[in-house]
Amino acid sequence: MKLEILSFNGKLFKSHSVISVTAMTKIWEITVLENHSALITSLKPSVLRVVYMDENNMRQEEDFAVWGGILEVAHSSMKILIDMLVTVADIDLDLAEKAKQKALEMMVTYKHSKDKVDMEKFIEAQDMLLKSVAQLKLWGIR
Repeated sequence: MKLEILSFNGKLFKSHSVISVTAMTKIWEITVLENHSALITSLKPSVLRVVYMDENNMRQEEDFAVWGGILEVAHSSMKILIDMLVTVADIDLDLAEKAKQKALEMMVTYKHSKDKVDMEKFIEAQDMLLKSVAQLKLWGIR
């Protein structure tokens, strides 16, 4: 199966011999294999796993932290357009931990405000939390 991953941060991954792709959709985690039904779905911030055969016909696994995007399966090819594609080498562990703590603090602040919950800011904090957790999870996988 062919796979092409494009991201807005300029990162790219391509392979013509993908065995599987595991990704977290907005509803549940899915694994796409050869001959998968046609599909278009949105992805949420999480870890994306790609299993493929390299140029030496050796099985390889590559994990990425992603910020969400769109996954499309058609025939024997898959395209993924992602907001951000991060490898383990890209992760600043201290920065990811600080972002997680800040997001948790913001969520508590917005949730327990005396007036009403500022949903826009709460969702922004939740998104920051998901992004930092995806990076921390990827760091833990290595």
